[in-house]
Amino acid sequence: MNRSKNKVLKISTAGSVDDGKSTLIGRILYDTKSLKEDKIKAIEENSAKKGYDYLDFSFATDGLSAEREQGITIDVAHIYFSTFQRSYIIADTPGHIEYTRNMITGTSTSDVSLILIDARNGVVEQTKRHYFINNLLRVKEVIVVVNKMDLVNYSAQRFEEIVEDFQVLTQSSDFPAQKTTFIPVSALQGENVVHPSQNLSWYRGKTLLETLEEIEVEDTQEEAKARFQVQTVIRPKRESLHDYRGYAGKLKGGEMRINDEVTILPSETKSRIKSIEFYDQQYESASKGSSITITLYDEVNVSRGDLIVKTSEKPHVAKELKAIVCWMDKTPLTPSSMFYIQHGVKQVKSKITSIDYKIKSTFDGKTEAATQLDMNDLGFINLKVAQPLHFDAYKENKENGVFILIDTKTNATSGVGFIQ
Repeated sequence: MNRSKNKVLKISTAGSVDDGKSTLIGRILYDTKSLKEDKIKAIEENSAKKGYDYLDFSFATDGLSAEREQGITIDVAHIYFSTFQRSYIIADTPGHIEYTRNMITGTSTSDVSLILIDARNGVVEQTKRHYFINNLLRVKEVIVVVNKMDLVNYSAQRFEEIVEDFQVLTQSSDFPAQKTTFIPVSALQGENVVHPSQNLSWYRGKTLLETLEEIEVEDTQEEAKARFQVQTVIRPKRESLHDYRGYAGKLKGGEMRINDEVTILPSETKSRIKSIEFYDQQYESASKGSSITITLYDEVNVSRGDLIVKTSEKPHVAKELKAIVCWMDKTPLTPSSMFYIQHGVKQVKSKITSIDYKIKSTFDGKTEAATQLDMNDLGFINLKVAQPLHFDAYKENKENGVFILIDTKTNATSGVGFIQ
């Protein structure tokens, strides 16, 4: 069973304010005929009301009244559309520096990231921030969309200058598997987004949509060892299934096959996989991303939150962790603070033991000493957990290397962490 062969491509957008993210997405929806008639009518009326001699496609995605009034995106909007080739989910994330947490939320589950650059302004500080976050989140496919080419007279020279400037950023990347593609467009004029542009005849590559259509979802995911965390223990209340014990969950990375020798953590009990099931179907194997139920040959004690792994592929285990944290709470993060750490379905108490430093807002790879992390700060911390966690470094297995910190008093999500 290979659930990862799903055609849905998850995309995140990033760019500075007014780079045209919402306009670009609106243009894609319009040119792929994914907008309903009432939405098109609303766009036409809104554009006329503002006195524009063009259609303002940003109205298609800026759903909050505050966004429409300011002409900016301040929240993560998820947009769904389909072509004959595949289905898409786009996370339209804010460009403001104060909404870094929103960008991380939108990018963390994406297969592809679109980083927009205004052709007039080129690479700016926000571009560095967005590229850094994409590296941090190990996004393998990055498409740099150089927008507003119509405002620089469709200059090939200007496009090449921006490509060269951006490539300086890629040289500092510690993620060699990342692929970067550069595409010149005019979202407002609809050039090289869905349809080719005669004004960009010097550009020999594919349009943005053509590029997205050809990306294989499997190629956007890192190879990782098999991690199966039990969400539910299934014990049917039927006499015919009196001895049935199934363990349901999602396979995070790798592959599992019938007869694989596995270890159940934290008990360290060993067994072998007897069956792999999905509804009423049985399979010889399952790959990353599959939501399945497995049964074992031995009657072992398995509970919700336990981790089932191949015996030859055990994860790290520790009570002390190092992590990069994006802080999302108005109350600053300080040493000695107590939180619940949510790692998959497992939740345990934790304590922040120290803050090593935080990443400078310039995102030039430099850090600075810090005694606390404020909202939207990214910093390196150490923490101790009440019970040992079985984990991977985020760069080894994204789903088993991430956690969230939950306020013990309010139950609010205070931060997201990436284990180093």
